[in-house]
Amino acid sequence: MPHPDTRGVHVWLVLMKAHQALAKQAQASLADSGLCFSDFAVLEVLLHKGPLPVNVLGAKVALASASATAAMDRLQAKRLVRRGSDPHDRRARIVELTVKGKKLIEELFLSHENAMEKAAAGISRAERIEFMKLLKKFGKAAGAAAENPFHSTQGETHVRKSNQNQ
Repeated sequence: MPHPDTRGVHVWLVLMKAHQALAKQAQASLADSGLCFSDFAVLEVLLHKGPLPVNVLGAKVALASASATAAMDRLQAKRLVRRGSDPHDRRARIVELTVKGKKLIEELFLSHENAMEKAAAGISRAERIEFMKLLKKFGKAAGAAAENPFHSTQGETHVRKSNQNQ
């Protein structure tokens, strides 16, 4: 029986395909909502974190400043959020859910949560715990490698050679 391909490029490929499958499931859970995924993400963060400054909210959902502003404009036009002044910093704007926005995101999040539970049903609770632990470890290592891309990791040559022999 051949050994599995454990090269970093193959790990990335498997992770990317898994992400694509999950993203497809996530998008399907929102299909009838009339919201794009970034708007859903903004509403979800507000639901779970409460009112936040626009820049903090944008960073939490990985939106650039202009994209975050556009998302807030769309959501405000639908009367799902409102922006107000920050009582501690007059330069900052705070975003919060409206009653309509809270009702919508509570319903959508429940649907999304059920879809993600279905997607994860193939692995046990213990496997999920181990999987998340490994993903966090992998993410930290990848982040460290990205911060210092020219630093050679110990054993890198050995890994390449052993994988080439498979």
